[in-house]
Amino acid sequence: MSETNPQRVAIVTGASRGIGAEIAVSLAGQGRHVVLVARDEAKLESVSRRIADEHDGASSIHPCDVSRTEALEQAVEQVASEHGRLDILVNNAGISRDNLMLRMTDEEFDEVIAVNLRAVFVACRTALRPMMRGQWGRIINVGSVSGLVGNAGQANYAASKAGLIGLTRSLAKEMARKNITANVVAPGFIETDMTEVLPDAVKEAALQVTPLRRFGRGREIAAAVAYLASDDAGYTTGQVLTVDGGMTMV
Repeated sequence: MSETNPQRVAIVTGASRGIGAEIAVSLAGQGRHVVLVARDEAKLESVSRRIADEHDGASSIHPCDVSRTEALEQAVEQVASEHGRLDILVNNAGISRDNLMLRMTDEEFDEVIAVNLRAVFVACRTALRPMMRGQWGRIINVGSVSGLVGNAGQANYAASKAGLIGLTRSLAKEMARKNITANVVAPGFIETDMTEVLPDAVKEAALQVTPLRRFGRGREIAAAVAYLASDDAGYTTGQVLTVDGGMTMV
């Protein structure tokens, strides 16, 4: 990258595996410097090596528990300080604690909200200042079709992902004049470690409501994120890009 066209810096949370890893690799393939954030340092190192092998790309790791507000704020601030900029934030980290509403505990509800929604708010808030200084920013929050249509046994998860949409659209309106966009990518059933262990009956039921009759792939979500993180997506903000094989089409 030349001095007049410096390398953009991206943070990807939940980058140690699955969709997050694919997003990180895809952004590195676009020439971004990608900072990988998750709790498992060994897995982050593995993704960083993959980026180097596949793209000869630049990446770095920053182990962090995103549910810890102060640690997350420090991580985002440190990245912006070390690189002198922060251009792209992808909030992908997420957890599920499934249970029926009658049996769901306060802890199960609060833990999911803390990681899936509150941490996104904290990361976005912290990233805004360096993005405003750079007069350019792309924020992509990874949601779920559960946030659009709900899902039995996932009141906490669906609430967190529905809240993510409202947060993102509010942010998009606040930051539009600062040349900072904010969008959601909402995956359907994707081939991940989480879906791999689902009972066969659950997998078959999911396929029956998915017109394309297959689970999506992590790289297909990464492609959607990569577009929204690009210069070409400058006129797209406050949107929910659903990548679900047609499951929620109206």
